[in-house]
Amino acid sequence: MVNYYQYLPVSSEDESWGLSVLNTGCTHIKAGDQYPYKEHPSHHYFTWETGRILNEFQLIYITAGEGVFQSTSMAETVIQPGTIIFLFPGEWHRFQPKTGTGWNEYWVGFKGKIIEHIQKQYFFHPKHAVIHVGCKEEIIILFNEILEQTKKERPGYQPLISGAVLHLLGQVHAFNKQKIFENEVSAEIMMNRAMLLLRTRIDEDLAMQQIAMELKVSYAWFRKMFKLYTGIAPQQYFIQLKIERAKTLLNDPDKTIKDIAYELNFENPLYFSKLFKDKVGVSPEQFKKRYSKE
Repeated sequence: MVNYYQYLPVSSEDESWGLSVLNTGCTHIKAGDQYPYKEHPSHHYFTWETGRILNEFQLIYITAGEGVFQSTSMAETVIQPGTIIFLFPGEWHRFQPKTGTGWNEYWVGFKGKIIEHIQKQYFFHPKHAVIHVGCKEEIIILFNEILEQTKKERPGYQPLISGAVLHLLGQVHAFNKQKIFENEVSAEIMMNRAMLLLRTRIDEDLAMQQIAMELKVSYAWFRKMFKLYTGIAPQQYFIQLKIERAKTLLNDPDKTIKDIAYELNFENPLYFSKLFKDKVGVSPEQFKKRYSKE
């Protein structure tokens, strides 16, 4: 790893994009080296004794070596290879590699309305600033893409690398969710089977407790694992499948709203119409008319 870092200018046009990159770099810290290097600007430099507070978000990826991290929201935590450290604006923190090992790190600092929105939705939180995703080639590729673009600084590079940062955030979030199932191969197979069951029985009035019984697990466990795996509760997943199927059926001019409601086993057409409008934003009648005009 060749040490490199860059602090980037950001124009008003870059800021209006919604996500802008402030700095990025990669560093090989040898065993016994001072950390961090003093070449960094004063508002980024810190010592273990003082720590620091940034006015930006940062992602730091440790690919080799070990160390320790601590923040206002997290107690002292051991850092191992394959760990993401997520720093938040206004949050005091400190971190350093072990003297005996050093470490390799990639990092990128960024800000903007997009990441602020993501944080407000609790996809990332200071209480979970240390995320072990493992040593992932996909993450290294994204960091290297950001680094290479900053070396060139060609016109329009800021939106380009901010897109890579957004991709990076998505990768970290996905790997973190998938980690839950790494040692639960049977659970993953079970969730895929559950989704298949729901898709193939879309025309039934199906209770989720029945699916749990067929999988031979408790309903509480099934609901919890299904939501972890898909992001939504099984009943809501089933309703969404029905609504998507209803959209297809509404394209058939020979089928009435009543026909579709009963075909998909809704308790009555009025309930179907209300649910459809809640989920789609227009009534089945309006959806059908719009399709016929198109």
